[in-house]
Amino acid sequence: MNAVTDIKDVRQYMHQLGRDARAAARELARASTDTKKRARFAMAAAVRRDAARLIAANAEDVKSARDSGKDDAFVDRLTLTAKSVESMARGLEQVASLADPIGAITDVREQPTGISVGRMRVPLGVIGIIYESRPNVTADAAALCLKSGNACILRGGSESVHSNLAIAACVHEGLRVAGLPEAAVQVVATPDRAAVGELLTMNEYVDIIVPRGGKSLVERVIAESRIPMIKHLDGVCHVYIDDRADIEKAVKIADNAKTQRYGTCNTMETLLVAKDIAPRVLPRLGKIYLDKGVELRGDEASRALVPQMKAATEDDWYAEYLAPILAVRVVAGVDEAMEHIAKYGSQHTDAIVTEDKARADRFIHEVDSSSVMVNASTRFADGFEYGLGAEIGISTDKLHARGPVGLEGLTSQKYVVFGDGHVRQ
Repeated sequence: MNAVTDIKDVRQYMHQLGRDARAAARELARASTDTKKRARFAMAAAVRRDAARLIAANAEDVKSARDSGKDDAFVDRLTLTAKSVESMARGLEQVASLADPIGAITDVREQPTGISVGRMRVPLGVIGIIYESRPNVTADAAALCLKSGNACILRGGSESVHSNLAIAACVHEGLRVAGLPEAAVQVVATPDRAAVGELLTMNEYVDIIVPRGGKSLVERVIAESRIPMIKHLDGVCHVYIDDRADIEKAVKIADNAKTQRYGTCNTMETLLVAKDIAPRVLPRLGKIYLDKGVELRGDEASRALVPQMKAATEDDWYAEYLAPILAVRVVAGVDEAMEHIAKYGSQHTDAIVTEDKARADRFIHEVDSSSVMVNASTRFADGFEYGLGAEIGISTDKLHARGPVGLEGLTSQKYVVFGDGHVRQ
């Protein structure tokens, strides 16, 4: 279905998607690595060929978003450009070039009884992905689910439905070229919110739910889902500038972590600066941020160094702004920085800037986040940048998958046992 559709019976429609996905998952589980690779390269070729058509479909969604009063950060996440379409195609190709995890048998050990026991990497089955505004998720999810042998049901936000269906047409072309079922990747073709409610209860068809979007979406999924989830709720990311930091590195990293893009979950929301280096680094950063239109909210020590800064409230330390707003705090040192992150952070992504290896080691061992960085911008917390080809989402949970979820996070393992007429005594 390649057009926005008025569905009369949403439940019947969604359950048909579920049945088709379950049947497709069985076919994908036995598809060869070469077949899946051929499909992804054909998808990438179709995306490049149809770039103008994808951007035109996206323009419809962008216009609707602006007309309905969506803010600039929302529109930024929604917008496709020639550069982002090319990045989408490259993501499909990068996933195609990764090693296929499915069917790999590891840790085979012969037991005293004579049997050999190992573990095999297997698909999860059917993955339901609910996401908002970002149309590139359609291609990323298709690539990763196909590579890992999973069928997927994709429910993008109503604001991006034209973009998602246009991308899905390219995905389906790739599946046809490789002789794989189009139902392996299905995009929900109705903007009706009831479709989300149905998807969250379809545990007879769907094995995992992945919510990618704002806090209200994730909270709804947590409240309503009958299906296990891979998720994160907030992206309250920190950069801590240690008093043993290289100032040039610190300025570059703290600028990029906040201003490279405002509306992403790995954007820095709180800057922590050691008091001994703050007089040398905060005025420089303050000017950079203010020149770029970033609203600064700081504690008393920060405001003494950057007078244009507003006073921060307790709520600011917990805030995921997704906007050109930054909370700033001066701390005594690495211990106070880690205490702040432990209290206010969301276990997403946190970074230290320091030339002191011992302090860097402490930070990466003691900060309990899904990504912890040394001398690098938090904006690198991304499946593409981690060499995963793309990501299905970022998980701050501690079971099954954590951090950017790529191929391995979309698989499970089962035990395989090899014998030669062995029986248990």
